[in-house]
Amino acid sequence: MKQVDVKAKFGQRLRDIRNQMGWSQEHLAAVVGLDRSYVGGVERGERNISIENICKLAEALEINPAVLFEQWGT
Repeated sequence: MKQVDVKAKFGQRLRDIRNQMGWSQEHLAAVVGLDRSYVGGVERGERNISIENICKLAEALEINPAVLFEQWGT
């Protein structure tokens, strides 16, 4: 069975959605109340993000948190 790097997949999905909205990392971080370097680390798959911060990001992006886990593929 192929191992999926969930942090990298989540980070890429977050980046894709943020870019679709035309937001910079700085803007998203400011809206959510997180440091820009933290958001960058999440997007690069370097951070193990908490469910609380997943929900904060989803709320800022006006999406259901589950959307951040969609379209991962294999």
